[in-house]
Amino acid sequence: MPIPGSGLAKGLAVTLRTMTKRAHTAQYPEAQPELPPRTRGVIGLFEENCTVCMLCARECPDWCIYIDSHKETVPAATPGGRERSRNVLDRFAIDFSLCMYCGICIEVCPFDALFWSPEFEYAETDILELTHERDKLREWMWTVPAPPALDPAAEEPKEIAAARKAAEKAEAAAAAAAAAAAEAPTTPETDTPTTPEADA
Repeated sequence: MPIPGSGLAKGLAVTLRTMTKRAHTAQYPEAQPELPPRTRGVIGLFEENCTVCMLCARECPDWCIYIDSHKETVPAATPGGRERSRNVLDRFAIDFSLCMYCGICIEVCPFDALFWSPEFEYAETDILELTHERDKLREWMWTVPAPPALDPAAEEPKEIAAARKAAEKAEAAAAAAAAAAAEAPTTPETDTPTTPEADA
């Protein structure tokens, strides 16, 4: 049979214990939070790497990436060459009111133009202002942390191993050619015989 008022006494005891402990509240924004290194804040754009391939916009499940571009003709680099056309980025915008921060756009980008930034202070009073254009995405690019250092015990990537082997083979061929040139016998210079007719 419970004692009447025991629940109230337990609740008051919990309250008194909590009152004597120090609060862990962070005084934001005076004290900025310590974010994990792989925090998914916003998406930064490095537009020099963007080739307007549209992969990020096509793969986005929310269709929140807007890209506009036009084609420019590049003159031939050498005489007799042909002109080429390339895509020029006019607009790159992300609607963060639709974005669900899945990171698919960053994963599918083949040219490393999109990166996660830990920046999170981009709240707006109007939902229409959550569509950020490429200038703002470019500013967030400079807040992207540097990638972690490679594990020294990790296996060497295949591309680097192939390039290193090709460089070593080229150096060995150049050294062998230099050694062969140094060992080749030199023909002594022969003096032209003088004849009495030539002396006369």
